[in-house]
Amino acid sequence: MTISDYKKVFKQLKNNPVKLKKFLKHNKPKARRFGKSTKKCKRCGTSRGYIGKYHLGYCRRCFRENARELGFQKYR
Repeated sequence: MTISDYKKVFKQLKNNPVKLKKFLKHNKPKARRFGKSTKKCKRCGTSRGYIGKYHLGYCRRCFRENARELGFQKYR
């Protein structure tokens, strides 16, 4: 179940707390502790092209824009 579907159903069940509790028990999205969805760019929030080396926490596009400010030099 996608998050958008989850929110639609959640809105409908607000009036009935018993059904809401049962729904949350079985259907709410899991809190992720590892994997692609947990690693996001600090600047733009995307999870694609994430660079975690040297504890940067930027995607490749944001890294290219801020590399000079971070102290990286381009050779050649």
